[in-house]
Amino acid sequence: MALVPMRLMLDHAAENGYGIPAFNVNNMEQIQAIMQAAKETDSPVILQASRGARKYAGENFLRHLILAAVETYPYIPIAMHQDHGNEPATCYSAIKNGFTSVMMDGSLEADAKSPASYEYNVNVTREVVKVAHALGVSVEGELGCLGSLETGMGEAEDGHGFEGKLSQDQLLTDPDQAVDFVEQTQVDALAVAIGTSHGAYKFTRKPTGEILAISRIEEIHRRLPNTHLVMHGSSSVPEDLLALINQYGGKIPETYGVPVEEIQKGIKSGVRKVNIDTDNRLAITAAVREALAKDAKEFDPRHFLKPSIKYMQKVCADRYQQFSAAGNASKIKQISTDDFAAKYAKGELNAITKKTATV
Repeated sequence: MALVPMRLMLDHAAENGYGIPAFNVNNMEQIQAIMQAAKETDSPVILQASRGARKYAGENFLRHLILAAVETYPYIPIAMHQDHGNEPATCYSAIKNGFTSVMMDGSLEADAKSPASYEYNVNVTREVVKVAHALGVSVEGELGCLGSLETGMGEAEDGHGFEGKLSQDQLLTDPDQAVDFVEQTQVDALAVAIGTSHGAYKFTRKPTGEILAISRIEEIHRRLPNTHLVMHGSSSVPEDLLALINQYGGKIPETYGVPVEEIQKGIKSGVRKVNIDTDNRLAITAAVREALAKDAKEFDPRHFLKPSIKYMQKVCADRYQQFSAAGNASKIKQISTDDFAAKYAKGELNAITKKTATV
């Protein structure tokens, strides 16, 4: 089977009350780890690539690595997702390269640094939705800017994100505005701002409701019960991996991620896609440092890349189990983007908001 639209998985997740981790990928070992974990747990797969990943790996290399995963595991539904598209052109080039899902992040302007106006966000997202849906490709939008409620600062990662002070209104998605945004753009999924950020340094202390607003997800879900919500910056930054890295020469200071139990609360309130990147980076770094330290004479890259797959596979398998995605891959009937294009054209997949439901 070919790659499938992400919307197919999100609909199934909503119907059955689970969330799907979306793992960022840059190379072969990461894809192997994710797919081995998915096979082990019978879980659907979202492989997502940032603009930085596409540049690092090369368009053709990255596409064929993911197609190799489809060929090796034809019984597992796999979506190929563009993470944080900074402008419509980025999304269109992703679609041209075989991505079955794209994120148009209009919360920032095309420079991927400047906070954008609401009107700009609506306009560029709606433009991408129109093109993508005509081809059966799913679209994720974002409302609000990623950043810290603890410091009020925005964050930049992999060339994307605002660096500087943000207002509370910018750091938290407005529920009323979310309804209007979904209605106007017809996105398949909505990423919301709740105080999470990319990278390992999310919180200086274990997050509470003051700095991680899971309650805002609950409020948005009440207004948009039929919309698939997305949590970005949702790595949990496991303490055991931090300790292992530092044991073998690392210098990562004390830091905290998003607790798994908080993500599980989000899943109960409509979160269907959970972005994970840092946890896998930490797993790989821990494995590499440990392998090299234990055998300093070794120079074969396979010596440290093989354990990096194993360590990352464990993280991925844990998240599939913790988000209740495990056991669902085999239950999803795979449908092509062509079939989804027809569904969009017929209006079968139009966003259902309370506003439209009462018309």
